[in-house]
This record gives sequence, C-alpha cells and structure tokens, in this order.
Amino acid sequence: MANQSSVKDFVLMGFSDDSDLQILHSVIFLIVYITALTGNCLIITAVAVDHNLHSPMYYFLVNLSLLDICSISTTVPKSIAISWTNNKEISFAGCVTQTFLMVMFVGGELALLTIMAYDRYVAICHPLQYRLIMNLNACIQTVAISFVCNLIHGMLETSMTFRLNFCASNTIDQYFCDIPQLQKISCTDTKINQMLILILGFFLDSFIFTFIFASYTHIFLSVMKIASVQRRYKVFSTCVPHLTVFSLFIITAVFSYMRPKSLSSPSVDLLSAVLYTTLPPVLNPIIYSFRNNDLQKALKKILKKLNNLQN
Repeated sequence: MANQSSVKDFVLMGFSDDSDLQILHSVIFLIVYITALTGNCLIITAVAVDHNLHSPMYYFLVNLSLLDICSISTTVPKSIAISWTNNKEISFAGCVTQTFLMVMFVGGELALLTIMAYDRYVAICHPLQYRLIMNLNACIQTVAISFVCNLIHGMLETSMTFRLNFCASNTIDQYFCDIPQLQKISCTDTKINQMLILILGFFLDSFIFTFIFASYTHIFLSVMKIASVQRRYKVFSTCVPHLTVFSLFIITAVFSYMRPKSLSSPSVDLLSAVLYTTLPPVLNPIIYSFRNNDLQKALKKILKKLNNLQN
C-alpha cells in the first residue's frame, strides 16, 4: 500500500500546539486511560474469580471489557506520547495499523452489544431454554464469528482507505488516524470510499437497530406480564445498563462517521472522536456495575482482599 502514496509518514495535529495545553491534555488522557484500564480489568477479574458470575451474560461482558481495553489502547497512549515528546509524526505503517485496529475493535463492540441483546432476549423470554440455547459452545462460536467478520471488515476498510494517494498533505486534523480525516487529505477522489462507509453503515445500523428494537420489544412485553414488582425490577436492572451502553456507543460512533458535512468542523470532529473512542471504555464498567448487585458484591470482595493485602 505504501507504493500508492508519496507520503512516508503522517502528522497528528492533536489538540493544541501550546505546551501548557499539551500537558493538560496528556494529564486528562492519562487519568481517562488509567480509569478505563482499572474499571475494565476489575470487571474481568470479578467475573474470573467469582463462580456465580460464570454465565453467558458475564462472558460477553468480559469480552466487551477486553475490546474496551484494546480500543482505548490503540489511540490514547500514542496521543499522550505526542504531548510529552512533541513529536507528532506517525509512520505510514503505524497509521495503517491504527486504522485497522480501530475499525476492527469498534465493529467488534457493536457486534458484541448486539449479541448481548439477543442473550437478554433468550434469558427473559425463553428462560427454560436459556442454558440450552446459550451454551458455552454457542457463546464461543458467536464471539469467534464476530471477531472474524470484523477482521474482514477492518481489512476491507483499511485497504480501501490506503489505496488512496496522499501527495498534497500528510497532516491529519485528529489525534489518531481516523478514516474520515484521511479521506480529507487524500489527493484522490474519495466518493467510492465515502459511499462504502455510507452503504455499510446504513445496512449494518439498520439491521442492528431493528434487531435490538425487536429484542427489547419482546423483553418489555414479557417483563410487564411478571406479577412480582421486585422480580420485574431485577429483570429491568439487567437490561437498562445494556441499553444505556448501546445508546452511548452507537450515537457517538454514528455521529463521527455518518454526520453530514455541514456539521463537520475541526473542533466538532475532534470532540466526536474523543467521545466515541474514550467515553464508552470509561463508562461501560461504571454503567454495568451500577445496577448489578451480583457484580457489585464480586467487586467489593476483590477490593476488600486488595485492602487486606495492603494492610
């Protein structure tokens, strides 16, 4: 792909050229990164050590936490390093790798959130068949298929992007190699690339929205038939976090990739990218543990053991 372009590296403009603002940005991003790593690692550890959490729902939650760690680690450490060293260059190969990983991880999160909606549908609407339908092999296979599909999707989007010529400018108005920003600086016609994103985005988003809407329509109809208010609340408490996380992720991602050009500006592009790359990995552990008593108990046990070890 490098032969298609005269550009050997790119420049990530990031947030500011002012040294004080760069320090502030690096400190904020470092706090965000540590928070995301800590929260998601606690989720993974809690599920791993507590046998009561060894169920399909928490298996998918662990995979979501792993994807959160991978996605935020793809962009944020490089941005922090740029602020500390003031070296804004990223190699052509590094940019290709970053683009591929971001497409794969973002797509992976979206696929996993869709699978988790189906898991909640089966658990609530077909509880007697839940263990049979959502058995270990089925869970592993769905995650594996999701990974393979997003691997192919990542390769397709990345190869399409880097077949473009980059000869006029190598300056990216972003803190990571983002596909819309790469299209902006290309000296090749990008209509086909933009059409690919719109078509894939439209069909995938339409399918996901329809699937999740149908799943939760059945879920809410089933929940309303439950006589016990306490049991109804418990069922709702497992669904609300998923819907919140899905809404947060899809709104920020769709706004970043599919908003009209009239809403595009350097500051808006930067803000939307920050929202969909850093906000979900930070908030997902908080949202999932906030109304989940089983997960809260497991986390409290871990924190208590850590506190005893320190003392």
